[in-house]
Amino acid sequence: MRNILLICLLLWGKILTAQELPAIVPYPQELKINEGHFELNRYATVYTNDHLTQEANYLRQSLFELSGINYLAGTDNKASIVLILKKGKKATSDEGYHLTISSTQVVIEGATANGVFNGIQTLLQLLKGSKGNKTKVALQALEIKDEPLYAWRGFMLDESRHFFGKEKVKSLLNWMALYKLNQFHWHLTDEPAWRLEVRKYPKLILIGGIGNYTDANQPAQYYSQEDVKEIIAYAAARFITVIPEIDMPGHATAANMAYPAYSGGGSKDHPEFTFNPGYEKTYQYLTDILNETQLLFPSNMIHLGGDEVSFGNEKWKTDTAITALKRRVGLASDLAVEKYFMKRMADSVFAMKSKVLAWDEMVDAGLPVDKTIIFWWRHDKPEQLNQALAKGYQTVLCPRLPLYFDFIQDANHQYGRKWGGKVNDLLSVYHFDVSKSLKNNEDKKHILGIQANLWTETAQNEQRLDYLVFPRIASLAEAAWSLPVKRNDQEFLSRLRTHLKWYRDAGLNFYNPDEPMKTPEPASRRKVSQNIID
Repeated sequence: MRNILLICLLLWGKILTAQELPAIVPYPQELKINEGHFELNRYATVYTNDHLTQEANYLRQSLFELSGINYLAGTDNKASIVLILKKGKKATSDEGYHLTISSTQVVIEGATANGVFNGIQTLLQLLKGSKGNKTKVALQALEIKDEPLYAWRGFMLDESRHFFGKEKVKSLLNWMALYKLNQFHWHLTDEPAWRLEVRKYPKLILIGGIGNYTDANQPAQYYSQEDVKEIIAYAAARFITVIPEIDMPGHATAANMAYPAYSGGGSKDHPEFTFNPGYEKTYQYLTDILNETQLLFPSNMIHLGGDEVSFGNEKWKTDTAITALKRRVGLASDLAVEKYFMKRMADSVFAMKSKVLAWDEMVDAGLPVDKTIIFWWRHDKPEQLNQALAKGYQTVLCPRLPLYFDFIQDANHQYGRKWGGKVNDLLSVYHFDVSKSLKNNEDKKHILGIQANLWTETAQNEQRLDYLVFPRIASLAEAAWSLPVKRNDQEFLSRLRTHLKWYRDAGLNFYNPDEPMKTPEPASRRKVSQNIID
């Protein structure tokens, strides 16, 4: 790979060392260095036609935040920075872009506004990493043609176990946008707390919102519907889709604390863990919740969980309503009850013209292939992935190894999770290759993309959250965007050093792979475990 890169650069007329490569993450599919520089000074202007006004304003605002200069809107395509929407231009990806920096102008072209926005993020990274003062920056002349490897480039945040709030979520969305990640999976309900306002059932937040994973008496924390609308709009301006998760039929403890009439019981370790599939009123109750959820989230996707029900469904065997359901419908086992429940709740979601998303336990629940997306998370159960692909389900890969960010990233760390002594270090995330999980190339057509999941048992504050996310989010971006054959450890780590400076400037408490002893792991109340359930 290194030799190929050197040959290409020789053909372009200039050889760059790893230290000289532009500090772009994820690195573009094609980058050609040209002669000369473009000078961005205080007199620069930004121009676009009417189709990209929002993107032009976003760029101007971002430039203002970087430099303190209000770069004015240009009047024609001779402006310093030009954004061009070429709708008729054939593109292999709606998110692809073409960025040209010459000695006189910067031009970003895309077949869609999303593509142009991705080009803006690349330009902003070049500006952040450039030398010069705030009022005058010299950019190397170059040409970039770029598009993503996968359409789904996701990050999941669990806020049931610990709540971080609106401003932290917006900060994460900003970093996601910078790294061209486009799916924010929001885990809002679980055992410790319920975080989403449902107006028909106010006790879900007033009672279910009390507590967190480390403090059962924490005052209720939650997102109002107005908060949710604000965050969704903020994400949409950054071309990020927000997907809610309302976990069922397990992980329902917080909801059952608020409305015990719908509980299916639990176990010693996981009390009141399930909703009760034997009550008809349960289905109406949850449909009411999903109706309000769907109205809030324009993604038309709702994640229903469907995982780990067996951790707390032992009372299903003796519950009179559930045993009656088994006899009435002809269900031979608790697993059959679980699948029956999920099919009924999925029907409610389908009636809302939305897709159902579910963890890989639901791969054999009989959900319709054309309306369901499966998330493969159990790396030790490749048969679940193979079954999903064989059935034709659109599938997102988020295996615990290496894409669970609650796993420790350094063998010396004490807090978090690991699996069989393995840790999810920076480079294991960087080198995640979907094709190595597939039985054959034909299965690739069903892969939507990849996602990192952050469960927050050990992230009880922003310090821990930042430490688990940064810089692994940069590795995730590379794995989701760039071809595996183009990945090079030395070059990536060299580019990443510039990003570590950005984290420091932003006040993030990040892990530094170059100097791990200088960035010690923040303490958590939970030490390394292999048995924390999600």
